[in-house]
Amino acid sequence: MDKLTSCILNLSSYAEKFCNLIHTFFRKKNLMMSYKYKMINNLQKLNTIRKLTKSQKKEIQSYYKGLIGKKVSLYSHEYFYSRTGIFSKRYVPTDLYYSELIAKANKANVQVVYCDKNVLDVFLPKDKVPHVYLKNMNGYFYFEGNPVTQTEAIKRCSNIGAVILKPSISSQGKGIRKLVLKEGVDEQTNQTIDQIFVKYKNDYTIEECIIQHERMAALNPTSVNTIRILTYRSDYEVLVVYAVIRIGRFGSLVDNQSAGGISVSIDKEGKLNKYAIAGATTDGVEKTDTGVVLDGYEIPSYFEAIELVKQFHTHFPYSKILGWDIAIKENGDPILLEVNTTPGLSQSALGSGFGEYTDKIIKELWVRPNTKFR
Repeated sequence: MDKLTSCILNLSSYAEKFCNLIHTFFRKKNLMMSYKYKMINNLQKLNTIRKLTKSQKKEIQSYYKGLIGKKVSLYSHEYFYSRTGIFSKRYVPTDLYYSELIAKANKANVQVVYCDKNVLDVFLPKDKVPHVYLKNMNGYFYFEGNPVTQTEAIKRCSNIGAVILKPSISSQGKGIRKLVLKEGVDEQTNQTIDQIFVKYKNDYTIEECIIQHERMAALNPTSVNTIRILTYRSDYEVLVVYAVIRIGRFGSLVDNQSAGGISVSIDKEGKLNKYAIAGATTDGVEKTDTGVVLDGYEIPSYFEAIELVKQFHTHFPYSKILGWDIAIKENGDPILLEVNTTPGLSQSALGSGFGEYTDKIIKELWVRPNTKFR
């Protein structure tokens, strides 16, 4: 190879690296801007907007410069301050959280596998997750773990009764529905199993209906009301950052706040706090749609649920931050419905995203590589 050819190849390699850096920069910038605009939009919908004072802005920027060496956007601080009435320099900006902290905490290229509902019973004990009757994975059918044809899958599910159908890779309760299958037809919609399979295409799961504990059902009987527990793995220690309960509205199948449900924090004694939030704007909810007063309501098997997710987190070595959705079964046993590898932070309900561990978590994560943008 002559010198000219070698020089051209080197220049080409440098140009490719430069283009990749530019592409990565704009991808990250776009993600940050999308969360900024979302926060601004939510802020404008609030009935009361509390502007940050100069001294508050200075306090926030001084705090973050001490943690990560740079200033942060203030839209999230203003939104959560306006919504809760509580000022805190420790609110975590949503754009920083999703573009940096999660990408540093969780190895990006394996997270899609971790959050696939079809593999929960692979990573975790089968008696601690719902029993799965049928999986569709990349178009392939598996009935109770064994590969089957679509024709066989339809036959096996024809008289399976009441089950839950979920997209296996989804969030915010999207696509979840209850089926009552008899003679190959859903009794609620008169759709055939074949029609349902065509609608959902690939990547879904059909699993048992969970009968929840009477105290959980009292909050709302039509949805399985779950405890969302956020954990952080610091070296070999799993920290429970916070826990909230999500409660569905009457008649709703799902409990997600994004789907209209309410969310209220749980204290360290396993009891609910006084007020719940709903969506991005509604605060001060004191009762469920069934009339249950939230303040001091005791959650069954709360400490068992905490111990369960602390054990589970050790099965996910590529993730330092995880959100766990735990239901409490009729007999009091906690059961994992879903693990979230990019969980939102319940800062409206809690006052700051990482609570007492905010400094520790941000300091530990900031020195790690960003696995999403590199």
